[in-house]
Amino acid sequence: SLGPELLQLARSSIEYGLTHRQPLPVEDGELSSELAATAATFTTLRIQRDLRGCCGTLEAERPLAADVAYSAFRAAFHDPRFPPVRKAELDAVTLVVSVLSPLESLPVADEADLINQLRPGTDGLVIHAGARRATFLPTVWESLPEPGKFLDALKVKCGLPGDYWSEQLAFQRYRTTSYAEAQ
Repeated sequence: SLGPELLQLARSSIEYGLTHRQPLPVEDGELSSELAATAATFTTLRIQRDLRGCCGTLEAERPLAADVAYSAFRAAFHDPRFPPVRKAELDAVTLVVSVLSPLESLPVADEADLINQLRPGTDGLVIHAGARRATFLPTVWESLPEPGKFLDALKVKCGLPGDYWSEQLAFQRYRTTSYAEAQ
């Protein structure tokens, strides 16, 4: 399985970032075909159960290995919600690497239609409101299992009121394959 390799890559990129302030460079020529395939990933950092950082990409633009190195580095040092991870914290941090399926447009008639189409526990959701966008990974369903509340919280994350609705909003969904370090 790719899991152990991706998790090691994510951790190595964070360790590298502590001293070099940039993601671990990934040599394309040395990658297996799986790691060389373009993919979009998110890396989530937790200390115990508490979120400590989460960043990633929604569109596949670089090799899987390079994207994991990038998303792990960003989650550790550039998540605006948290101060950068310190060396002293690293042993306490557990990582989850999520590889995203391609984004799928979700045409909806209205909010009820969207809620009806959502697959709790399965779908990651992207909301587009003009130039702004936000996403929740499928793991967010664990804390917001009710589709209406999931959607309202995502709107707030995007800078909108929770009860906001407009025909201009656009939505995409995706699935993830996630690999987690042992707690």
